[in-house]
Amino acid sequence: MVSMTLGIDVACRAEHQATFAVNGRPVWRGRKFFTRPAELERLWADLDLDDPAELTVVLEPTRNAWIVLAQWFRRRGARVVMVPTTQSADLRAYFSKHTKNDRLDSEVLARLPLLHPEGLREFTGNGSADPLRRLTKQRSTMVKRRTAVYSRIDAQLELLGPGWYAVLGSDYGKAALAFLARYADPHAVLRLGQARLARFLQARSRGQYGPEPARALVAAAKETLLLWGPDGMDFAELAADIAAEAEQAIFLNGQIKEIEERIANLYAEADPEGIIASAPGVGPVTSAVIAGRVGDPHRFTSLAAIRAYSGLVPKTSQSGTRDPNLGLTKAGDPLLREALFMAADHARLVDPQLAAKYVRLMSGDRHRDSAVCHLAANLLTRIAACWRTGQPYVIRDVDGREITEAEGKAIVKARYKIDQKKRVAAAGRRMKQRRIQAADRESQKSLSAPTSRPATTTVDTTQITVEVA
Repeated sequence: MVSMTLGIDVACRAEHQATFAVNGRPVWRGRKFFTRPAELERLWADLDLDDPAELTVVLEPTRNAWIVLAQWFRRRGARVVMVPTTQSADLRAYFSKHTKNDRLDSEVLARLPLLHPEGLREFTGNGSADPLRRLTKQRSTMVKRRTAVYSRIDAQLELLGPGWYAVLGSDYGKAALAFLARYADPHAVLRLGQARLARFLQARSRGQYGPEPARALVAAAKETLLLWGPDGMDFAELAADIAAEAEQAIFLNGQIKEIEERIANLYAEADPEGIIASAPGVGPVTSAVIAGRVGDPHRFTSLAAIRAYSGLVPKTSQSGTRDPNLGLTKAGDPLLREALFMAADHARLVDPQLAAKYVRLMSGDRHRDSAVCHLAANLLTRIAACWRTGQPYVIRDVDGREITEAEGKAIVKARYKIDQKKRVAAAGRRMKQRRIQAADRESQKSLSAPTSRPATTTVDTTQITVEVA
């Protein structure tokens, strides 16, 4: 059987380079082209295919530039596969360790289906062109940006004294942000007065704020002036800085709300049966992240492949009797791992099977984060199995009996508790082990290398002789 492959080294701004190979032997190399219809048509004509289904196009997922090429060739009937950049880099180093160029990269990709067919992943979805995938990432980025803005507001309010954040808190609502955007100057608060400030807060909090917060803010403003004295800081400039941060937070809140509405609509289309959301610990945002970042669950060859995609599987470097614990690969989607970690931490409080595994893992010297990562991989496997079969998640007791969420919470609370004393003792043992390992690493250094440990050398004064001239 004839195997025809087209390896394309994708560039973002420069020309792509392609190599066409038949049965692993290059027919032509280094064909340059841009992602333009006319140039793609010329490239397709040069292939001179009798059956487009016989062609395999091999791409590396380079930013978003590869998506357009993948869609174009797939629409023509070719089979499009992806290869991780790390695998292609290792194979390129085998061919030429000290040379790296676009032509060689395209040749490596063209030969890859013959050399390592198991490492290829067929492109079946829309990748980064999927709006749900993009929006979940965008929401995560905006939430982290908003958190940074809130932290800066906290730091700036500390200059005004504790009375301000005692009233406004750290989880700023609409009324608090509106107040900070206009009246972060204590002089402005006193000029406004308690009555008008109370009406301002009530209007922007829909009646939730009464006269008490206004009175407390006026008192906080007076306290600030007493703390700084008559020759204090420039409160007008500080208020301008706080207003800039508050306006950013208001804008981000509006954007996040709009994005969450779009995410809810897209998730309803991607998972109309709500199978992902049926899992314990998986809320509206987390379910959308899993659906958007995993994509089509059937594109993976097995459940183990889905776990590997999440990066929640341990590294392996076994040789003879040596099998060290190297931690997780973290080779997959970081947003997916973050969502699964938070979901697993909540699911262990509802699902008795996950709670039992958590207690078993924590009975040793394992760190809590390590145990939750194990649960996250387990939870992803269950969600993927339900997703692929079209069946909702069912909470069961350790004996397999189906139970409700309320029953699961009661069972976990009654049976599966972690002894805090054992956790503290285990943390102490882990700390002691890390110190021993650090000391061992330091003892392997040169004797003349600087050390962080105190010097142990003592001077024997009895051996010192003084020569008298």
